[in-house]
Amino acid sequence: MIIVCSNCSTRLQVDQEKSPNRPFNVRCPKCNATINTGGASPALEQSALALGGSPATDHPRFEQPTARAYEPAANPSQPVEAASANEAIQMLAELLAKSGRERENPGARPGWNKRKVLVCAAETYREPLARKLSEAGYEVYVAEDTRQAVETMRSKQLDVVLLEPQFDPAEQGSAFVVREVNVLRPAQRRRLFFVLFSPSMRTMDAHAAFLNNVNAIVNVNDFDDLERVMDVALREFNELYREFYTASGLTAL
Repeated sequence: MIIVCSNCSTRLQVDQEKSPNRPFNVRCPKCNATINTGGASPALEQSALALGGSPATDHPRFEQPTARAYEPAANPSQPVEAASANEAIQMLAELLAKSGRERENPGARPGWNKRKVLVCAAETYREPLARKLSEAGYEVYVAEDTRQAVETMRSKQLDVVLLEPQFDPAEQGSAFVVREVNVLRPAQRRRLFFVLFSPSMRTMDAHAAFLNNVNAIVNVNDFDDLERVMDVALREFNELYREFYTASGLTAL
């Protein structure tokens, strides 16, 4: 949590997990003024946090809408055939090998536990992204507007959020999704992989990702390589937090 001194504008970093759940006072180390954390921070007034009420709560309803679970359309021209004996043996061998790897690495994510991903994108990219991620083994949710995106982020334990900047521009959808990520507690933020699907930034540009407070960037022109890029980025992310997962008894994302 960042608080700003109203006297000299010095920015102070405060550990939100250790701070009390009520307004409190701290002394500015630069000008010695008293800072009350109960007031609005100037650092937040020009950010997405100043957008106002959330679309998920501005007009409360008995049942809040959430993003729909993506289900790929069946292709009648390709009938399902029973697997041959050799294919069945190969599948069993792969499952046994995967089980062995999970025993060797207790923090590994079980193969049966699909990653849950929320797709927040303009209509042009929405279905192609959902289909691509579904084929890659993700459990996909598709938000068609800002309200669905915000409510789904709050009600479901997501592993990945993929945001395209032109998501629901009429309702500032992109800004509200960013806000929902920014207000997460550190422990929650470490358990969410935030991906920006960008028309201008380079794929896997770590510096641009840092500046935009996301974990990875995928350029729209690299759509065909989305699965491979996500695999690499998630592997690096999990490697970074390996010791944290072990100490906390958590599985990898």
